[in-house]
Amino acid sequence: MSVLAVAVGGRGLVPAGEPVLPADDEALLRGRAVFETLRVYGGRPFKLAEHLARMRASAERLAVAFPGGFEGLAAEALEAAGRRDAVLRLYLTPGREGSGRPLPLAMVSALPDDLEERRSRGISLISLLGVRAEAPWLLGGVKSTSYAVNMAAEAEARARGADDALFVRDDDVVLEGPVTNVWWRRGASLFTPAIELGILAGVTRATLVDAAPAAGYEVVEGAFTLAELLESDEVFTSSSVREVMPAVAVDGRAFGHGPAAAALQAALRALAGA
Repeated sequence: MSVLAVAVGGRGLVPAGEPVLPADDEALLRGRAVFETLRVYGGRPFKLAEHLARMRASAERLAVAFPGGFEGLAAEALEAAGRRDAVLRLYLTPGREGSGRPLPLAMVSALPDDLEERRSRGISLISLLGVRAEAPWLLGGVKSTSYAVNMAAEAEARARGADDALFVRDDDVVLEGPVTNVWWRRGASLFTPAIELGILAGVTRATLVDAAPAAGYEVVEGAFTLAELLESDEVFTSSSVREVMPAVAVDGRAFGHGPAAAALQAALRALAGA
């Protein structure tokens, strides 16, 4: 995704190609920073307040002071980008090592140009061993920039001929994708892993939980095995940028495009005013 505009706390707009982090910022030294990624529809960031609330919670878990002011940075970057539909990323780093001065920034990027093509054809998933995150110190549910494992999982999935990965615990319990939440349908029931498993509390996930009943589906949250997922009628993922993405294969087991993914994608777009 090409960067269109960047706004930095205390500096305002900076050229997209200009460095904004000092070499000893803890985000670079140790991956100790938090971020949020959200979709912009018609010039309006969708669920910005919810993303900022999650960002604040992540910052507290990492003991990074939360300065606020992100709404202004986001507005500044979006105006400079000049796009009605885009991706907005918000970052908060601890700043230079030992400085105690956190660095907030907002970055606007173009949407991936293949999203609708991928949604139309559906994606394939492959299960990979995920990390148990029940212990609080493992930072389950924290959206930090320590994303190397997530990116390695995506690369491994592609190397095995799949589009994306699905994290599964060593006891076969389904968790989430590297950057997505996962769902599956059996009849009129939608199943999705519970937040208590240490997965990310996706903002889009919460939106779909609320929207599902009006679309004719009940949502069941809990600890479910991969075998249960593979016996379902339909599988899909959700995320802020990719929205609802149908999965047409999981570990080689084929699935068709189902009605729930289509209904929830339409509901999500309607809520976003798109």
